[in-house]
Amino acid sequence: MSGFFNANEGAAHLFDSRSKSRMKRIPYFCLSKNSKSNTEEMKYIIILGDGMADEPIEALGGKTPLQAAHKPNMDYLAAAGRCGMLHTVPPGFHPGSEIANLSVMGYDVSKVFEGRGSLEAASMGVPIENGEMAMRCNLICIENGKIKNHSAGHISDAEAHELIAFLQQELGSEELRFFPGVSYRHLLKLRGASKHLHCTPPHDVPGQDFEAMLIRPATPEATATARRLNEVILRSQELLEKHPVNLQRAARGQDKANSIWPWSPGYKPEMKTLIDTYGFRSGAVISAVDLIRGIGVYAGLEVIPVEGITGLYNTNYEGKAKAAIKALRSHDFVYLHVEASDEAGHEGDVALKVKTIEYLDQRIVRPIWEALSTWDEAVTIALLPDHPTPCSLRTHTSQPVPFLIYRPGQEPDDVSVYDEFSCREGYYSLLQGKEFIEALLN
Repeated sequence: MSGFFNANEGAAHLFDSRSKSRMKRIPYFCLSKNSKSNTEEMKYIIILGDGMADEPIEALGGKTPLQAAHKPNMDYLAAAGRCGMLHTVPPGFHPGSEIANLSVMGYDVSKVFEGRGSLEAASMGVPIENGEMAMRCNLICIENGKIKNHSAGHISDAEAHELIAFLQQELGSEELRFFPGVSYRHLLKLRGASKHLHCTPPHDVPGQDFEAMLIRPATPEATATARRLNEVILRSQELLEKHPVNLQRAARGQDKANSIWPWSPGYKPEMKTLIDTYGFRSGAVISAVDLIRGIGVYAGLEVIPVEGITGLYNTNYEGKAKAAIKALRSHDFVYLHVEASDEAGHEGDVALKVKTIEYLDQRIVRPIWEALSTWDEAVTIALLPDHPTPCSLRTHTSQPVPFLIYRPGQEPDDVSVYDEFSCREGYYSLLQGKEFIEALLN
Protein backbone atom coordinates (compact mmCIF):
# COMPACT_ATOMS: atom_id res chain seq x y z
CA MET A 1 0.00 0.00 0.00
CA SER A 2 1.79 3.11 -1.16
CA GLY A 3 0.64 6.67 -1.40
CA PHE A 4 -1.76 8.70 0.67
CA PHE A 5 -5.45 9.23 0.19
CA ASN A 6 -7.48 12.30 -0.63
CA ALA A 7 -9.30 13.67 2.38
CA ASN A 8 -12.36 14.10 0.17
CA GLU A 9 -12.52 10.37 -0.47
CA GLY A 10 -14.05 9.59 2.88
CA ALA A 11 -14.20 5.82 2.47
CA ALA A 12 -10.67 5.48 1.19
CA HIS A 13 -8.31 6.93 3.75
CA LEU A 14 -6.78 4.64 6.32
CA PHE A 15 -7.17 6.80 9.40
CA ASP A 16 -9.65 9.60 10.05
CA SER A 17 -8.62 11.98 12.82
CA ARG A 18 -12.25 12.94 13.36
CA SER A 19 -13.28 9.36 14.14
CA LYS A 20 -13.19 7.93 17.64
CA SER A 21 -12.47 4.46 16.30
CA ARG A 22 -9.09 3.34 15.09
CA MET A 23 -8.57 0.80 12.38
CA LYS A 24 -6.21 -2.10 12.79
CA ARG A 25 -2.63 -1.29 11.95
CA ILE A 26 -1.20 -2.51 8.67
CA PRO A 27 2.07 -4.48 8.75
CA TYR A 28 5.10 -2.25 8.50
CA PHE A 29 6.55 -4.25 5.62
CA CYS A 30 3.55 -3.23 3.46
CA LEU A 31 3.77 0.47 4.14
CA SER A 32 5.67 1.80 1.17
CA LYS A 33 7.04 0.95 -2.20
CA ASN A 34 10.36 2.50 -1.26
CA SER A 35 10.93 0.53 1.96
CA LYS A 36 14.63 -0.25 2.34
CA SER A 37 17.08 -1.43 4.91
CA ASN A 38 18.23 1.30 7.31
CA THR A 39 21.80 0.43 6.36
CA GLU A 40 21.26 1.78 2.84
CA GLU A 41 21.78 5.43 1.93
CA MET A 42 18.99 7.64 3.27
CA LYS A 43 17.69 11.15 2.62
CA TYR A 44 15.72 13.25 5.10
CA ILE A 45 12.99 15.87 5.08
CA ILE A 46 11.65 17.77 8.08
CA ILE A 47 8.21 19.34 7.55
CA LEU A 48 7.73 21.95 10.24
CA GLY A 49 4.30 23.50 10.88
CA ASP A 50 5.22 26.57 12.90
CA GLY A 51 3.12 26.96 16.07
CA MET A 52 0.84 24.09 15.05
CA ALA A 53 0.52 22.63 18.56
CA ASP A 54 -2.12 24.06 20.88
CA GLU A 55 -4.30 23.31 23.90
CA PRO A 56 -7.85 21.94 24.17
CA ILE A 57 -10.36 24.56 23.04
CA GLU A 58 -13.97 24.71 24.21
CA ALA A 59 -15.20 25.83 20.79
CA LEU A 60 -13.73 22.61 19.35
CA GLY A 61 -15.45 20.40 21.90
CA GLY A 62 -12.39 20.22 24.11
CA LYS A 63 -10.10 19.20 21.26
CA THR A 64 -6.94 20.87 20.06
CA PRO A 65 -6.83 22.16 16.47
CA LEU A 66 -4.64 19.17 15.58
CA GLN A 67 -7.27 16.82 16.99
CA ALA A 68 -10.14 18.67 15.32
CA ALA A 69 -8.52 19.04 11.91
CA HIS A 70 -9.19 16.50 9.16
CA LYS A 71 -5.62 15.38 8.41
CA PRO A 72 -5.57 11.80 7.12
CA ASN A 73 -2.10 12.17 5.62
CA MET A 74 -0.43 13.23 8.87
CA ASP A 75 -2.30 10.45 10.65
CA TYR A 76 -1.14 7.95 8.05
CA LEU A 77 2.47 8.92 8.64
CA ALA A 78 1.96 8.69 12.40
CA ALA A 79 0.51 5.20 11.99
CA ALA A 80 3.29 4.15 9.63
CA GLY A 81 6.07 5.69 11.69
CA ARG A 82 7.15 6.33 15.25
CA CYS A 83 6.06 9.24 17.39
CA GLY A 84 7.04 11.15 20.50
CA MET A 85 7.14 14.53 22.21
CA LEU A 86 9.98 17.03 22.02
CA HIS A 87 11.12 19.84 24.31
CA THR A 88 12.40 22.44 21.84
CA VAL A 89 12.92 25.28 24.35
CA PRO A 90 15.70 24.77 26.93
CA PRO A 91 15.12 26.06 30.48
CA GLY A 92 15.77 29.76 30.79
CA PHE A 93 15.07 30.59 27.13
CA HIS A 94 12.10 32.43 25.73
CA PRO A 95 9.93 30.14 23.54
CA GLY A 96 10.66 31.95 20.31
CA SER A 97 10.80 30.37 16.87
CA GLU A 98 14.50 31.19 16.69
CA ILE A 99 15.22 29.09 19.80
CA ALA A 100 12.87 26.27 18.85
CA ASN A 101 14.05 25.88 15.25
CA LEU A 102 17.70 25.95 16.28
CA SER A 103 16.89 23.13 18.72
CA VAL A 104 15.06 21.12 16.07
CA MET A 105 18.17 21.36 13.88
CA GLY A 106 20.26 20.05 16.74
CA TYR A 107 22.04 23.22 17.88
CA ASP A 108 22.92 23.98 21.50
CA VAL A 109 21.24 27.37 21.72
CA SER A 110 23.18 28.30 24.85
CA LYS A 111 26.32 28.27 22.69
CA VAL A 112 25.17 29.63 19.33
CA PHE A 113 22.21 31.96 19.88
CA GLU A 114 22.94 35.63 19.19
CA GLY A 115 19.47 37.04 18.70
CA ARG A 116 16.87 36.81 16.00
CA GLY A 117 18.06 39.88 14.13
CA SER A 118 21.47 38.48 13.29
CA LEU A 119 19.88 35.29 11.91
CA GLU A 120 17.46 37.23 9.75
CA ALA A 121 20.29 39.43 8.53
CA ALA A 122 21.98 36.36 7.06
CA SER A 123 18.88 35.60 5.01
CA MET A 124 18.67 39.21 3.82
CA GLY A 125 22.33 39.30 2.80
CA VAL A 126 23.10 42.01 5.35
CA PRO A 127 26.54 41.51 6.95
CA ILE A 128 26.93 41.98 10.71
CA GLU A 129 30.33 43.57 11.29
CA ASN A 130 32.40 43.68 14.47
CA GLY A 131 30.95 46.30 16.78
CA GLU A 132 27.46 46.02 15.30
CA MET A 133 24.28 44.71 16.90
CA ALA A 134 21.30 43.47 14.89
CA MET A 135 17.66 43.36 16.00
CA ARG A 136 14.40 42.18 14.50
CA CYS A 137 12.36 45.32 13.86
CA ASN A 138 8.59 44.82 13.57
CA LEU A 139 6.14 47.30 12.15
CA ILE A 140 3.28 47.13 14.66
CA CYS A 141 -0.08 48.75 15.28
CA ILE A 142 -0.61 50.77 18.46
CA GLU A 143 -4.13 51.91 19.31
CA ASN A 144 -5.09 53.97 22.36
CA GLY A 145 -1.61 53.46 23.78
CA LYS A 146 -1.86 49.66 23.57
CA ILE A 147 -0.21 47.17 21.24
CA LYS A 148 -3.10 46.10 19.03
CA ASN A 149 -1.09 43.57 17.04
CA HIS A 150 2.48 42.61 16.18
CA SER A 151 2.01 42.71 12.41
CA ALA A 152 0.35 46.04 11.54
CA GLY A 153 -2.55 44.01 10.22
CA HIS A 154 -0.18 41.87 8.12
CA ILE A 155 0.91 44.86 6.10
CA SER A 156 1.93 44.21 2.50
CA ASP A 157 5.57 44.12 1.40
CA ALA A 158 5.17 47.17 -0.83
CA GLU A 159 3.60 49.31 1.90
CA ALA A 160 6.13 48.16 4.49
CA HIS A 161 9.09 48.82 2.23
CA GLU A 162 7.90 52.36 1.62
CA LEU A 163 7.64 52.96 5.38
CA ILE A 164 11.05 51.45 6.13
CA ALA A 165 12.69 53.55 3.41
CA PHE A 166 11.00 56.61 4.93
CA LEU A 167 12.30 55.75 8.41
CA GLN A 168 15.80 55.21 7.07
CA GLN A 169 15.66 58.64 5.46
CA GLU A 170 14.33 60.35 8.60
CA LEU A 171 16.03 58.38 11.39
CA GLY A 172 18.89 56.47 9.78
CA SER A 173 22.56 57.38 10.17
CA GLU A 174 25.99 55.80 9.94
CA GLU A 175 25.32 54.28 13.37
CA LEU A 176 21.71 53.20 12.88
CA ARG A 177 20.25 51.61 9.74
CA PHE A 178 16.93 50.03 8.77
CA PHE A 179 16.67 47.19 6.23
CA PRO A 180 13.36 46.07 4.65
CA GLY A 181 12.23 42.48 5.00
CA VAL A 182 8.90 40.71 4.46
CA SER A 183 5.53 42.17 5.53
CA TYR A 184 5.94 43.40 9.11
CA ARG A 185 9.34 41.73 9.67
CA HIS A 186 12.36 44.02 9.21
CA LEU A 187 15.91 44.54 10.46
CA LEU A 188 17.67 47.24 12.44
CA LYS A 189 21.45 47.50 12.91
CA LEU A 190 23.06 49.70 15.55
CA ARG A 191 26.80 50.30 15.80
CA GLY A 192 28.56 50.52 19.16
CA ALA A 193 25.57 49.05 21.00
CA SER A 194 25.18 46.58 23.83
CA LYS A 195 23.04 43.49 23.32
CA HIS A 196 22.33 43.20 27.05
CA LEU A 197 18.77 44.41 26.88
CA HIS A 198 15.38 43.34 28.14
CA CYS A 199 13.14 43.37 25.05
CA THR A 200 9.56 42.19 24.73
CA PRO A 201 8.48 40.37 21.55
CA PRO A 202 5.36 42.23 20.42
CA HIS A 203 3.45 39.04 19.61
CA ASP A 204 3.67 38.17 23.32
CA VAL A 205 1.80 41.23 24.56
CA PRO A 206 -1.24 42.10 22.43
CA GLY A 207 -3.48 44.49 24.35
CA GLN A 208 -0.72 45.69 26.67
CA ASP A 209 0.36 49.32 27.20
CA PHE A 210 3.31 49.83 24.89
CA GLU A 211 5.12 52.17 27.30
CA ALA A 212 5.33 49.42 29.90
CA MET A 213 6.99 47.19 27.28
CA LEU A 214 9.72 49.57 26.15
CA ILE A 215 13.32 48.37 26.16
CA ARG A 216 15.16 48.17 29.49
CA PRO A 217 18.92 47.71 30.08
CA ALA A 218 19.99 44.38 31.55
CA THR A 219 23.36 45.84 32.61
CA PRO A 220 24.51 49.39 33.39
CA GLU A 221 26.61 49.37 30.22
CA ALA A 222 23.44 48.90 28.14
CA THR A 223 21.65 51.98 29.52
CA ALA A 224 22.65 54.25 26.64
CA THR A 225 21.61 51.63 24.07
CA ALA A 226 18.18 51.17 25.64
CA ARG A 227 17.65 54.93 25.80
CA ARG A 228 18.66 55.37 22.15
CA LEU A 229 16.33 52.62 20.94
CA ASN A 230 13.37 53.91 22.95
CA GLU A 231 13.90 57.36 21.51
CA VAL A 232 13.78 55.86 18.02
CA ILE A 233 10.57 53.96 18.83
CA LEU A 234 8.82 57.10 20.05
CA ARG A 235 10.09 59.16 17.13
CA SER A 236 8.90 56.51 14.68
CA GLN A 237 5.39 56.85 16.08
CA GLU A 238 5.38 60.57 15.39
CA LEU A 239 6.61 60.04 11.83
CA LEU A 240 4.45 57.06 10.87
CA GLU A 241 1.08 58.17 12.23
CA LYS A 242 0.35 60.62 9.38
CA HIS A 243 2.34 58.91 6.62
CA PRO A 244 0.27 58.55 3.41
CA VAL A 245 0.54 54.74 3.56
CA ASN A 246 -1.10 54.72 6.98
CA LEU A 247 -3.72 57.28 6.05
CA GLN A 248 -4.68 55.10 3.10
CA ARG A 249 -4.77 51.99 5.28
CA ALA A 250 -6.99 53.73 7.82
CA ALA A 251 -9.35 54.85 5.04
CA ARG A 252 -9.69 51.22 3.99
CA GLY A 253 -10.40 50.14 7.57
CA GLN A 254 -6.97 48.48 7.95
CA ASP A 255 -4.64 48.73 10.93
CA LYS A 256 -1.94 51.37 10.75
CA ALA A 257 1.75 50.50 10.88
CA ASN A 258 2.32 53.36 13.32
CA SER A 259 5.33 52.19 15.31
CA ILE A 260 8.51 50.19 14.99
CA TRP A 261 9.30 47.59 17.63
CA PRO A 262 12.93 46.38 17.87
CA TRP A 263 13.63 43.17 19.82
CA SER A 264 15.89 40.10 20.03
CA PRO A 265 19.31 41.81 19.90
CA GLY A 266 22.58 40.06 19.18
CA TYR A 267 25.94 40.05 17.45
CA LYS A 268 27.11 37.78 14.63
CA PRO A 269 26.73 34.11 15.71
CA GLU A 270 29.35 31.38 15.41
CA MET A 271 27.67 28.19 14.17
CA LYS A 272 28.97 24.98 12.66
CA THR A 273 27.08 23.84 9.59
CA LEU A 274 24.86 20.76 9.64
CA ILE A 275 27.17 19.30 7.01
CA ASP A 276 30.08 19.57 9.44
CA THR A 277 28.06 18.39 12.43
CA TYR A 278 26.02 15.54 10.99
CA GLY A 279 27.78 14.63 7.77
CA PHE A 280 25.19 15.63 5.20
CA ARG A 281 26.68 16.18 1.77
CA SER A 282 24.24 19.02 1.11
CA GLY A 283 20.96 20.43 2.38
CA ALA A 284 18.26 22.96 1.59
CA VAL A 285 15.81 25.17 3.46
CA ILE A 286 12.41 26.38 2.21
CA SER A 287 10.58 29.11 4.13
CA ALA A 288 8.76 32.39 3.64
CA VAL A 289 10.40 34.05 6.63
CA ASP A 290 13.89 35.51 6.96
CA LEU A 291 14.46 33.94 10.37
CA ILE A 292 14.31 30.37 9.10
CA ARG A 293 16.21 31.17 5.92
CA GLY A 294 18.87 32.89 8.05
CA ILE A 295 19.24 29.86 10.30
CA GLY A 296 19.58 27.84 7.11
CA VAL A 297 22.37 30.07 5.84
CA TYR A 298 24.39 29.59 9.04
CA ALA A 299 23.55 25.87 8.97
CA GLY A 300 25.10 25.59 5.50
CA LEU A 301 21.79 24.94 3.71
CA GLU A 302 20.86 26.23 0.27
CA VAL A 303 17.96 28.68 0.47
CA ILE A 304 15.38 27.61 -2.12
CA PRO A 305 13.20 30.51 -3.36
CA VAL A 306 9.53 29.83 -4.04
CA GLU A 307 7.29 32.33 -5.77
CA GLY A 308 4.18 33.43 -3.93
CA ILE A 309 5.06 32.35 -0.39
CA THR A 310 3.72 34.71 2.25
CA GLY A 311 4.07 33.24 5.75
CA LEU A 312 0.26 33.30 6.01
CA TYR A 313 -2.63 30.92 5.32
CA ASN A 314 -2.64 32.03 1.67
CA THR A 315 0.95 30.97 1.01
CA ASN A 316 1.91 28.91 -2.04
CA TYR A 317 1.66 25.45 -0.44
CA GLU A 318 1.88 23.61 -3.75
CA GLY A 319 4.97 25.58 -4.75
CA LYS A 320 6.68 24.69 -1.50
CA ALA A 321 5.85 21.00 -1.90
CA LYS A 322 7.19 20.94 -5.47
CA ALA A 323 10.35 22.77 -4.38
CA ALA A 324 10.93 20.30 -1.55
CA ILE A 325 10.52 17.29 -3.84
CA LYS A 326 12.92 18.81 -6.37
CA ALA A 327 15.43 19.70 -3.66
CA LEU A 328 15.45 16.13 -2.36
CA ARG A 329 16.66 14.96 -5.75
CA SER A 330 19.94 16.85 -5.30
CA HIS A 331 20.26 17.21 -1.50
CA ASP A 332 20.47 14.80 1.43
CA PHE A 333 18.42 16.99 3.76
CA VAL A 334 15.51 19.41 3.30
CA TYR A 335 13.99 21.65 5.98
CA LEU A 336 10.52 22.76 4.88
CA HIS A 337 8.99 25.42 7.13
CA VAL A 338 5.36 26.64 6.97
CA GLU A 339 4.45 29.66 9.08
CA ALA A 340 0.66 29.79 8.64
CA SER A 341 -0.52 28.03 11.82
CA ASP A 342 1.63 30.25 14.01
CA GLU A 343 0.11 33.40 12.57
CA ALA A 344 -3.40 31.99 13.08
CA GLY A 345 -2.51 31.25 16.71
CA HIS A 346 -1.24 34.80 17.23
CA GLU A 347 -4.53 36.09 15.84
CA GLY A 348 -6.46 33.80 18.19
CA ASP A 349 -8.38 32.52 15.15
CA VAL A 350 -9.35 28.93 15.97
CA ALA A 351 -11.15 28.20 12.69
CA LEU A 352 -8.24 29.55 10.66
CA LYS A 353 -5.73 27.50 12.63
CA VAL A 354 -7.68 24.32 11.92
CA LYS A 355 -7.79 25.30 8.25
CA THR A 356 -4.02 25.89 8.10
CA ILE A 357 -3.40 22.42 9.54
CA GLU A 358 -5.70 20.89 6.93
CA TYR A 359 -3.95 22.87 4.20
CA LEU A 360 -0.58 21.58 5.42
CA ASP A 361 -1.94 18.03 5.38
CA GLN A 362 -3.52 18.16 1.92
CA ARG A 363 -1.23 20.56 0.09
CA ILE A 364 2.20 19.79 1.59
CA VAL A 365 2.26 16.36 3.24
CA ARG A 366 0.11 14.56 0.68
CA PRO A 367 1.95 15.61 -2.52
CA ILE A 368 5.35 15.06 -0.92
CA TRP A 369 4.40 11.58 0.18
CA GLU A 370 2.80 10.71 -3.14
CA ALA A 371 6.01 11.67 -4.91
CA LEU A 372 8.42 10.02 -2.48
CA SER A 373 6.46 6.75 -2.35
CA THR A 374 7.34 6.18 -6.02
CA TRP A 375 11.09 6.76 -5.59
CA ASP A 376 13.72 4.07 -5.50
CA GLU A 377 15.67 6.24 -3.04
CA ALA A 378 14.70 5.95 0.63
CA VAL A 379 13.59 9.16 2.34
CA THR A 380 12.87 9.58 6.04
CA ILE A 381 10.05 12.04 6.74
CA ALA A 382 9.65 13.95 10.01
CA LEU A 383 6.75 16.22 10.93
CA LEU A 384 6.44 18.54 13.92
CA PRO A 385 5.80 22.10 15.14
CA ASP A 386 8.58 24.17 16.63
CA HIS A 387 6.49 25.26 19.64
CA PRO A 388 2.82 25.60 20.60
CA THR A 389 1.02 28.86 19.81
CA PRO A 390 -2.25 28.44 21.72
CA CYS A 391 -5.14 30.46 20.29
CA SER A 392 -6.32 31.28 23.81
CA LEU A 393 -2.98 32.92 24.68
CA ARG A 394 -2.06 34.26 21.23
CA THR A 395 1.62 33.69 21.98
CA HIS A 396 4.20 30.92 22.17
CA THR A 397 4.62 28.50 25.05
CA SER A 398 7.49 26.17 25.90
CA GLN A 399 5.41 23.00 26.27
CA PRO A 400 6.67 19.88 24.42
CA VAL A 401 5.46 19.40 20.86
CA PRO A 402 4.33 16.19 19.12
CA PHE A 403 6.51 14.75 16.38
CA LEU A 404 6.51 11.78 14.04
CA ILE A 405 9.33 10.12 12.14
CA TYR A 406 8.48 7.83 9.23
CA ARG A 407 11.44 5.73 8.12
CA PRO A 408 10.97 3.26 5.25
CA GLY A 409 11.17 -0.32 6.45
CA GLN A 410 11.09 0.50 10.16
CA GLU A 411 8.44 -1.13 12.31
CA PRO A 412 5.95 1.46 13.61
CA ASP A 413 4.87 2.04 17.18
CA ASP A 414 1.27 1.89 18.40
CA VAL A 415 0.32 5.53 17.74
CA SER A 416 -2.30 5.81 15.01
CA VAL A 417 -3.17 9.54 14.92
CA TYR A 418 -0.99 12.62 15.10
CA ASP A 419 -1.75 15.08 17.89
CA GLU A 420 -0.48 16.44 21.20
CA PHE A 421 -1.92 13.61 23.27
CA SER A 422 -1.54 10.51 21.09
CA CYS A 423 2.16 11.16 20.49
CA ARG A 424 2.82 10.97 24.23
CA GLU A 425 2.39 7.21 23.91
CA GLY A 426 4.88 6.92 21.07
CA TYR A 427 8.11 5.00 20.78
CA TYR A 428 10.34 8.00 21.47
CA SER A 429 8.46 9.17 24.58
CA LEU A 430 9.91 12.60 25.52
CA LEU A 431 13.09 13.93 23.87
CA GLN A 432 15.14 17.05 24.56
CA GLY A 433 16.64 19.39 21.98
CA LYS A 434 19.20 17.73 19.75
CA GLU A 435 17.95 14.25 20.67
CA PHE A 436 15.32 14.74 17.96
CA ILE A 437 17.74 15.10 15.05
CA GLU A 438 19.82 12.27 16.48
CA ALA A 439 16.68 10.11 16.46
CA LEU A 440 15.88 11.27 12.93
CA LEU A 441 19.33 10.20 11.75
CA ASN A 442 18.97 6.91 13.64
